[in-house]
Amino acid sequence: MTGAAARLVARRPGLVVPRPLPGGGTFPLTAVRTGPAGRVPVLVVPGGPGLASVLPFRGLRAAATRRGLDLIMVEHRGVGLSRRDGHGRDLPLEAVTVEAAADDLAAVLDATGTERAVVYGSSYGSYLAQVFAVRHPHRLAALVLDSPVLSVVDDLAVIRANRRRLFWDGAEPALAPMAAAVRDLADVVPPPELAHVVEVAYEFAGPEVLLRLLRARRAGRLRRTWRLLDRFDADSSSGVPYLVEPDLVAGIACGQLGFGLPPDGSPLDPQLRAPAPDRPAFRGEPYDLPAHLRALAVPLVVVSGERDLRTPRAVAERAAGLAPDAVLVPLRDTGHSALDGHQLAALDIAAAAVARATHRLPALAGRLSALPRRGHSRWLGTALRAVTAAGA
Repeated sequence: MTGAAARLVARRPGLVVPRPLPGGGTFPLTAVRTGPAGRVPVLVVPGGPGLASVLPFRGLRAAATRRGLDLIMVEHRGVGLSRRDGHGRDLPLEAVTVEAAADDLAAVLDATGTERAVVYGSSYGSYLAQVFAVRHPHRLAALVLDSPVLSVVDDLAVIRANRRRLFWDGAEPALAPMAAAVRDLADVVPPPELAHVVEVAYEFAGPEVLLRLLRARRAGRLRRTWRLLDRFDADSSSGVPYLVEPDLVAGIACGQLGFGLPPDGSPLDPQLRAPAPDRPAFRGEPYDLPAHLRALAVPLVVVSGERDLRTPRAVAERAAGLAPDAVLVPLRDTGHSALDGHQLAALDIAAAAVARATHRLPALAGRLSALPRRGHSRWLGTALRAVTAAGA
């Protein structure tokens, strides 16, 4: 446990809301709030499932406080400060469902005396935010979907086609040398490793850096950097306490959303790094979220990074096209999840939703893209640019 995590556990910050468990009893659900109260708060739902809310997003909440935004964040059940029951035992797997997690969000709004909130969900958090909107529609003032997930099963075909168009077929002339370099490595590098490194380097550092890295790998250089990228996120299968804890949420990730679907046998498949086969089998998604977006009665903002390979622009465009009152905010030079890597833009978008000014956001996309980068994922792109420039 890190020193920060130890201090966090010792003082257990924020609000603790008793939540019922199947078969009786309760567990302490933890939430934090920045204030100042009095305005419509922003309920922020990070990705995952398995990513904590309290410890990883301290910087986000500090920035929100400086600009007067009232943020509420709920530690996901089964994770971090919401992992155990009152006796210190891990929550039972049957208690960790996406429906129960959505109801947790409503319970925290009840406990804080909040009638309605702007709900900002990122990646998996966008899925959970939509489930919350289905189950508690009267609690929304607006909905922000950052790097949206509509249906893992349906989105997967779009994700695969986008990756192969960019990195295998070379359909975009500007990226054709990069696609040629990927194909040139296909017989040298194992397929899961190649698919993963291409995703990480492109999303975090961009096409020029990826091309330098691919050519260096072909020439036998930057092997240590390549290995580090191949391992990036690999430890998430075992988790890091109070930061990423995927084990108890496997029923959501694999059983309800389908993150463990098998690969299709073609190049650059993201499912080549899918969860281990002992994860729960996919039972089907609990809701038809696209159908519910069509009936959404509040403003919708869809945030999409230019280099997002995990939830590509086509998925974001579909989401924005479904809701009656929706805008798409395209962010240049940005990968997956502004909440993780471009937090100043994320906070400005949330502030516009609080101010009921969502229709202004598309015209501001350029300014938002140009804001300084903040967030716990931004360091990787900076490091990759430096290392590949030195090793070119």
